[in-house]
Amino acid sequence: MNGTLDIPTARRRYLTVCALFWLPLGLSLAPLILLLTERGMAMAAIAGLFAAHSLTAAALELPTGGLADVLGRRVVLIAAGLLNLTALALVGLGSAPWLLGLGMVLMGAGRALSSGPAEAWYVDTVHAHAGPDADLRTGLAAGSTATSAALATGTLLGGALPWLLGVGPDLGARLSEASSGLVLPLSAPLLLGSAVEVAFVLYVVTALPEPPRPTVALRDVLRGIPATVVDGLRLGGRDTLVRRVFLSAGAAGSALVTIELLVPGRAAAVTGASESGAVLFAALACAGFICSGLGSHLAPLTARSAGSGERAVLASLGVGAGGLLLLGATAGSTGAGALVLTAIGYGLVHLGLGAAGPNENEILHRRVARTGRATALSVQSLVLQSVGAVTGLVVGVLPPGPMSWLPAGGVLLAGSLLWLRRGGPTAPTPGATPQPPERCPAPAAESTASTS
Repeated sequence: MNGTLDIPTARRRYLTVCALFWLPLGLSLAPLILLLTERGMAMAAIAGLFAAHSLTAAALELPTGGLADVLGRRVVLIAAGLLNLTALALVGLGSAPWLLGLGMVLMGAGRALSSGPAEAWYVDTVHAHAGPDADLRTGLAAGSTATSAALATGTLLGGALPWLLGVGPDLGARLSEASSGLVLPLSAPLLLGSAVEVAFVLYVVTALPEPPRPTVALRDVLRGIPATVVDGLRLGGRDTLVRRVFLSAGAAGSALVTIELLVPGRAAAVTGASESGAVLFAALACAGFICSGLGSHLAPLTARSAGSGERAVLASLGVGAGGLLLLGATAGSTGAGALVLTAIGYGLVHLGLGAAGPNENEILHRRVARTGRATALSVQSLVLQSVGAVTGLVVGVLPPGPMSWLPAGGVLLAGSLLWLRRGGPTAPTPGATPQPPERCPAPAAESTASTS
């Protein structure tokens, strides 16, 4: 058992970790593309930086997932926080392309390290306290909601801060002049994010107890990782439902990267300036994350209404695909009606992905053994990052307009269609606690922490 934590306490700590980890990334979301543009980078070069981030995360997903299973959840989360702290500082302050590239690579490494340990810690704790049949969907949905709330808050603050620095006495201009252009108003949210990462690391150190692990030499740790990685690669091949979860993650990655690349520039074009465009994008992104959080909160209800977690994923991804195609259909229009439809499409993408995630992960955790849980989550993130990187490179060379939205729209629609066929009784990984595909467990009796 992970210390003496009961389920409500473990859930609250899991939600706090989710919020503290994603808040700095939310702070960077609105200004990042515009900051890179202010540094003189073209869209193709920016897409290359995003690809470097995604490919780094993809290359490290399985080794770092295996590291979390072999070495422990907490130490890997601490490393993720330290890498993100450094990455945000480099991107916020860097002007040379190699510094920006290094920052994006380190951010990708931090992303890889973070993609599973916290969730694996929470699931381990629940299983240790209440057994393998304990409800997971409710806590996972609450974690997704906390993540969305942190991203919404961070994005709103990250978009407003550069604008606020420019009003009144124009502190942003003074700061830029005093630092010889090193610190721009658009840099401030990323530097604030670095400070929040310090709080994240300290919280992980003090709030996530783990049972003592056997002391192992570094060579033994490294020797244990390849076997765990191989098991992770085999997961999708031997279980149909797990394979669908992985492929759906890739579809979601395609959608998210396309939004990150295309929407900030469109917002700046609407307002006519980078700082005001960041504010508009921040407001839109905040609304999107609220929709994502709402979708995550409704994930258990969606599964009960649809009759199974599988059908809930089908419906949710279908809603997201419809929103993405709506974004593409309105990409060439500038009227008020088109902007309203754009906002609706943006919200539908996040609502659909938010509702799909907890149901996908509930399926995944019931098919995978404890010893490979972090690795399975890393495979899921690997697919998301890999497909996102490829999509980003395609989007970077396509002409602006509806065509640039079509690849992601088609991929997300294909991801939803994967769930049309009912999953067969494929044997899960030994040691897992499989449930029939049609089962929708009732919510746990324990109360969850309050989330936005």
